[in-house]
Amino acid sequence: MAQTPQPVPTTGSTTPSPTVLTEPPAGAIVLDADVVVVGAGPAGSTTAAYLAQAGVDVVVLEKSAFPREKVCGDGLTPRAVRQLVRLGIDTSAQAGWLRNKGLRILGGGMRLELPWPELASFPDYGLVRPRTDFDQLLARHAAKLGAVVHERTPVSAPLIDDRTGRVVGVVATAEGERPLVVRGSVVVAADGNSGRLALAVGRDRLPRRPMGVAYRRYYASRRHDDTWLESWLELRDGGRLLPGYGWIFGMGDGTSNVGVGILNTSSAFRNIDYRALLRRWVAGMPAEWGITEETAQGPIRGAALPMGFTRKPQYADGLLLVGDAAGMINPCNGEGIAYAMESGAAAAEIIVQALAKPTGAARERTLRSYPRVLAEQYGGYYTLGRWFVQLIGKPGVMRFLTRHGLPHPQLMRFTLKFLANLTDPRDGDAMDRIINAASRWAPAA
Repeated sequence: MAQTPQPVPTTGSTTPSPTVLTEPPAGAIVLDADVVVVGAGPAGSTTAAYLAQAGVDVVVLEKSAFPREKVCGDGLTPRAVRQLVRLGIDTSAQAGWLRNKGLRILGGGMRLELPWPELASFPDYGLVRPRTDFDQLLARHAAKLGAVVHERTPVSAPLIDDRTGRVVGVVATAEGERPLVVRGSVVVAADGNSGRLALAVGRDRLPRRPMGVAYRRYYASRRHDDTWLESWLELRDGGRLLPGYGWIFGMGDGTSNVGVGILNTSSAFRNIDYRALLRRWVAGMPAEWGITEETAQGPIRGAALPMGFTRKPQYADGLLLVGDAAGMINPCNGEGIAYAMESGAAAAEIIVQALAKPTGAARERTLRSYPRVLAEQYGGYYTLGRWFVQLIGKPGVMRFLTRHGLPHPQLMRFTLKFLANLTDPRDGDAMDRIINAASRWAPAA
């Protein structure tokens, strides 16, 4: 019997947005802080950690309780590892991390292992850790530095000053509890791909920006301690070659994270049963790997991947967006954690400088620099990424690149640097200079 296609997770106007309030609800508990952060994922916790470290009074509101489930490949590139090192987090094996050497690529009948590049600006290793543990670790780190973290506190609405239209706080409404209002000079939306706060104030998803969808499942496997992140480039739905990839990331705990990621640049995007696709792919794996339906651990879960700045402006009227709330996932490889943490660090630095200004107008000028900082850092590269995903959305192009690119290791090393956005800004090699020049040349749209 044919299987019914599964609905694709989406963001934008299809997600119910919270009500906008101009007055605290009757009987609400009211707290004041310098900054309110909504969401304790990598973006929110990183923002809060740096703010607290600088002495800022910051309150974090997280709708769930830790540990909590999060759909992700659980793999961190050196770009994300750099952010952990900057935060002072121990990334050793003794602290529960599994290191990886680089990326193993399979496609076109070839198997190629590409070590992470040796760069002055980044570590030469990646990491793997389950998001259920990873997010909790970051939130606890922020709390240790002085942030006040409230779990089980879902935000139901932004609080707006009806005279200025500025976001001046949020309202959280937990079941069976009195409403909680937290007011702040700045509100940081780190509420993930739903973008509920952004939607509430009219910042919808930009329709022409790329979107992806990822589905993953854990499996008990003999490959659990693999020191390479493995990516399969020839992902097919029947005879169709899809613009995306499959992955197998060993977790080091007896299981592997196995998943598929697809881009919306293909006409097949909304007509695929993603769960069935993952099951078919797993069914074709060698039996000795031990990755079968019988070794599955838990259900298949999926999530949307907003890419390449899907919401703008990233700051306006007291509300600043970080991470997935701003659609900051790298279009080239689907990596989101590194950019969530980097945007959190940039946001925190700008907020600290803004709060030090003597007047409201001076603060606002500083806060308004945040979109410009993001555009300078990522704008050109994300434009290249959008062009890239449009290109590989054509099956013939994807087939050509897979079959004719993989046999050339030097070309693939260049491709790894480009797709993972791993270059030295200064004193890099010829590959770095080409990628950096292209990113500067491309318009930051």
